[in-house]
Formats: sequence, structure tokens, C-alpha cells
Amino acid sequence: MIEMQNVWKDYPNGTSALQGISVHIGKAEFVYVVGPSGAGKSTFIKLMYREENPTKGEIFVNGFNIGRLKSRKIPLLRRSIGVVFQDFKLLPRLTAYENVAFALEVIGAHRQIKRRTIEALNWVGLADRADALPEQLSGGEQQRIAVARALVNNPTVIIADEPTGNLDPDTSWGIMKLFSRINDRGTTVVMATHNKEIVNSLRKRVIAIENGRIVRDVTKGTYDED
Repeated sequence: MIEMQNVWKDYPNGTSALQGISVHIGKAEFVYVVGPSGAGKSTFIKLMYREENPTKGEIFVNGFNIGRLKSRKIPLLRRSIGVVFQDFKLLPRLTAYENVAFALEVIGAHRQIKRRTIEALNWVGLADRADALPEQLSGGEQQRIAVARALVNNPTVIIADEPTGNLDPDTSWGIMKLFSRINDRGTTVVMATHNKEIVNSLRKRVIAIENGRIVRDVTKGTYDED
């Protein structure tokens, strides 16, 4: 599903965010990406959905070669990937239904919009909030709508960048249950997180990054070394 081969990422200001990263993430894996602030986690995540381009090395996601992907083909890549952000990134003037439906509109899947949007809202338990604007929703509800939006295209990979970072502990556990259910149905989940309690309780594969390098890659690991 995801393959990185000797990937480097340098920025114009001289920062070397990633240095020689090589990793393979298979179908239906659940992977936490952990490490201190500034370690390179967000760059690692952004490369997967082509928000950033590698300086050197090769990245393959769902058969797409990220470094060689032409701009016009980026939407094709993103149809197979769902992305969930810490700050939700909902469109403030659109209802919950419209925010989810928008993900289908941009790819031209007009005939399927109503059915798939309602299915996605039901899946996250918020069909009864379909007409609410983001400002009328709690933080947890907004993140559930963001998850529904990520799911509506039936992606093979879900990428989440600190999805519980703005949520209280109880709400965070509810969101994590959603991600576990997503993974249980065969979707690959890659999640950058600082939440030690979740990583240590829901034991999954852990990739630890420090100073732009992978320093640990363990199955059913913990946030810190055992």
C-alpha cells in the first residue's frame, strides 16, 4: 500500500526534515507515527498524500509514484486516500451533510452523493446532525464529520495527522474507536499522534521518528521504548 525508499526531504531554509527514510506499510495495517515536535512526523504524513514532494528517494502509495506524479493526477491519488486533520478543516458555511458531500462533488460522483453521504454520516453516528453548521457542533462531532468526509470515497488508506489533538480524553477515545472500526473493515490507517495513553492502550505498529530518521519500528509497540 505504502512504500518509502531512501526518502529525503529538505526545505529551502536548509531544514532537513527527513533523512533516508525507508518503510513499508501493508494492506489493513494500523500504524502510529510518533516522536517529538519537529521530528519530521508531519512531513512524513504529508508526503503520502502529496502535500509535499520528496527531495530524494521514491514513495509509492496505492500504485502511484509520488515523486513523479503529475499535478493533474494528484486528484486520482487522493480519491484513494482519506485524510483527517487535527483542526477538522470543515468548510464553515456548509452543513455537516454538505461538508461530506463536497468530497464527492469535487470528483464528479454526482449520482452517488446522497446515498454515500448519508451512509458515511450514519457510520460515524451523526445522521441526525446532517443540517448543522460546524459552529453548532462540538469538537468531537466536528471530528466525526471530518472522518465521514474522509470515508465517503471508500478509500483504501486513511491518513490522520494528530486527529485527537484538539479533543478531551473521553472524546478522543470515541474517535479512536471509529479508527479501529475503519481498520477492522480492511482499511490501512496511518496516524501521527502525541497521545501516549492511546498508543500504549491500543497496541498497534509504532514507527518512531527522531531528527528526521526512523529510530524504532515495532509491532504492537508503545509510545516510548519498553
